[in-house]
Amino acid sequence: MPEPKYRENIDMYTAAYEQYYFKNSPYRKVKPIKKVVKKKKNKAKKIKNIILFAIFFFMLFYIFPYSYKTFVADVFPQNPKNMLRVDYQKLLYPTYEYLYKDLFLGKYIVKDTVYKNPLMVNIKEISQRNGLKNRLIELAQNYKSIQPAVYVWEYNSGTYVDINANVVYPAASIIKLPVLIEMFREIEQGKFSLNDTMVLEDYYRAPGSGKLQYSQGGIAHSMDYLAKIMIENSDNSSTNMIMAKMGGMPSVNKAVRSWGLVNTRINNWLPDLDGTNTTTARELGKMLYNIDTTNIISQDSKRHIAEYLSHVKNNRLLQAGLPSEAILLHKTGDIGYMLGDAGIVRTVNGKKYIVVILAMRPYNSPKGKEFIVEASKLIYNNISM
Repeated sequence: MPEPKYRENIDMYTAAYEQYYFKNSPYRKVKPIKKVVKKKKNKAKKIKNIILFAIFFFMLFYIFPYSYKTFVADVFPQNPKNMLRVDYQKLLYPTYEYLYKDLFLGKYIVKDTVYKNPLMVNIKEISQRNGLKNRLIELAQNYKSIQPAVYVWEYNSGTYVDINANVVYPAASIIKLPVLIEMFREIEQGKFSLNDTMVLEDYYRAPGSGKLQYSQGGIAHSMDYLAKIMIENSDNSSTNMIMAKMGGMPSVNKAVRSWGLVNTRINNWLPDLDGTNTTTARELGKMLYNIDTTNIISQDSKRHIAEYLSHVKNNRLLQAGLPSEAILLHKTGDIGYMLGDAGIVRTVNGKKYIVVILAMRPYNSPKGKEFIVEASKLIYNNISM
């Protein structure tokens, strides 16, 4: 029965009757239809809120980050130059970049090294060949764009030439010379042999000079073959393999420090196109002197090294300034803006000298090559007299 509508003017009897009837009605406990509809609407609202929250959560953590990385970050990249960065290692160790002795967890560290008894001895320099030095300086005046470093030492007289010989230069592929020396020292220590093999993996492949980068992967190559192409063809991939065999760059740098050299350092795997691997003309001369005249390596190792150094394919630098009868053992280097050659020359009349020429130049400028060839010719003619 529908609920009665109360009127303003209702008599007492009618009001009492209606109150009694509804009080004793069997339908008094039935909930109004209006309340049931309201509960259903509240339940639907909760489900709707849950769905909306799930959609928002998905967009917040998946759609928005993806959209930012895909569209916004590419269109509006952050400029790291505007960000303030503090190199705490450089603050704590201001000299580590040029005095570090080891590498730990990707960080250069300064480590004590004993220099009291270095393995390599200094070259016995008697007096400077001032006449030759002045002629080389005059030659350099004709190549204004070239910044040369020259070191020459003659065996019999002990006379030498020093032009910027202690200035640090990019080593380019001449850095393969200390790698070769340390390789034979480790062979003599029994760590491995020339007949040991290494498998060419993709992470050893290096662009630039050398053909090993194009060879089939998974093939084993002997250490003798790797050393041969490292020097003769200046192969970068084989150099990386040899360094890895010896424990990587830190191991080679540690060895170089034990030799008493402070400016020759390997900071990067080959090819080091940025020129971070460094050396000096005098230290290269010192290495050549020691492998030739001291017991830092055995006679058998010397024969192998001489074989490699006498078959270097690049004959366009020091070799181009020598007569065909002269003998040259050397290693070249070229990274575009630095060109160099370091070797031992035996003249036709039996004289012998060490010569190192490094030339900073405009990128790939032929003037660098011309200077080295002319300087080589001038030095040979002066010493062979």
